[in-house]
Amino acid sequence: MGIRIGIVGYGNLGKGVELAIQENSDMELAAIFTRRNPASIADKIRTKGVPVVAFEKVQEWKGKIDVLVLCGGSATDLPEQTPELARMFNVVDSFDTHKNIPTHFAKVDEVAKKAGTIGIISSGWDPGMFSVNRVMAEAILPSGKSYTFWGKGVSQGHSDAIRRIKGVKDARQYTIPVEEAVERVRNGENPELTTRQKHTRECFVVLEDGADAKKIEKEIKEMPNYFAEYDTTVHFISQEELLKEHVGLPHGGSVLHGAVTKNGNKQVVEYSLKLDSNPEFTGSILIAYARAAYRMNQKGESGAKTILDVSPALLSSKTQEELLKMV
Repeated sequence: MGIRIGIVGYGNLGKGVELAIQENSDMELAAIFTRRNPASIADKIRTKGVPVVAFEKVQEWKGKIDVLVLCGGSATDLPEQTPELARMFNVVDSFDTHKNIPTHFAKVDEVAKKAGTIGIISSGWDPGMFSVNRVMAEAILPSGKSYTFWGKGVSQGHSDAIRRIKGVKDARQYTIPVEEAVERVRNGENPELTTRQKHTRECFVVLEDGADAKKIEKEIKEMPNYFAEYDTTVHFISQEELLKEHVGLPHGGSVLHGAVTKNGNKQVVEYSLKLDSNPEFTGSILIAYARAAYRMNQKGESGAKTILDVSPALLSSKTQEELLKMV
């Protein structure tokens, strides 16, 4: 029997987690938990014979699941669900509101230590894998400067913000790095860059019948915390074109760290991702950290952890002998 995984939430990320479990022979999907009517998705899951269960019955599965992978949103779902479920299960989430990570960590840590469970939070790619690369680069080259560029890719949060505007039927928003800024960092210039100098935003918007395009374009470009600090381009297109050209969820980005060592030599570290499917890749990260959570708990560890606290060896299904050959 493999590590028994439960999925909480069956949106794009939950589906990505399900696919990732199928790629790992030491794991099995035990159940999917949803706030929707379980019958509405039971025939849509990819793993035959797996029960789809109402979320309010999750406590009945205590002792039957080794790790719960939480696939809700960071705005309202995970701040409540992760500490609540850590009282009963080992949990992994992808909480990605950077400024609120310390608060989220503290809440999960308190309940997980009392319950004897492990809660690995913020296990995506940023925060997550990019966090590891920022910390490593800054530890190795402490006098340098780190830069993070996102995209080109679909920002689901920004797309949703556009869809909430009155008169908008549907929308996709792409975050795009400014190539000149990236090249300056790669060249070891270590420039001072404003938000506007690092990224642009491109929006593809489907209007409701009779909606005022100029008014909506102005509202998008002036939206605080989303678009006001960026050079933003808005395209109005048909629903058919949106579904044909913008149905996927690609993303990616890079972390760069530039420094000049004592003899005046430029040193640049770069780590990058290019993803056809953001949720499928993020789901794969969550599954690797679910393995780590299970192993850490088996050793008697408890409490909240971030991706920085987990040894890479705990992520892998390979044996120690196999890992040594990769060193």
